[in-house]
Amino acid sequence: MSENDTTTEANTAESDDGRDGNDGNDAEPAFEAAAYADGTVTYPPHPVGPNGAERVGSVDLRDREARVVTWTTSTATPPGVREPNTLAIVEFELDEGDGPPVRALGQVAADPDDPDGGTYDVAIGDRVEPVYADELREPGAGIREPESQSWDGFRFRPVE
Repeated sequence: MSENDTTTEANTAESDDGRDGNDGNDAEPAFEAAAYADGTVTYPPHPVGPNGAERVGSVDLRDREARVVTWTTSTATPPGVREPNTLAIVEFELDEGDGPPVRALGQVAADPDDPDGGTYDVAIGDRVEPVYADELREPGAGIREPESQSWDGFRFRPVE
């Protein structure tokens, strides 16, 4: 694993997509995958690897590109989740020595040029990048208290 990719803390960065990102005033968390002693890497991170290996570090996926493995659009979403909601499974290719590819599931980012507020179009094989979203879901829409709802994370945006 390269020294620049291993992290145990969140780094500060701004999102390039105003609709999906924060305003740049808050620290953006790492998009953290876990690295294990046997060379495997998983997302989401777990204390122990899939083969029982000890966790030895983290790989921040924020500055990496991924490829769309598959995608779908859900038209029946939970309360507070945009409808329709396009989701993609993406695969991050890691550098030599960083381990095998890592897959992640996430929403596709909103397209700021779409007058209807739709998401970017994606296809299998498209290159995407993660963009931080400070709100993946409307916190007041569920049955729990809004203060107990924190739904930030990463969406995927096509790379030009």
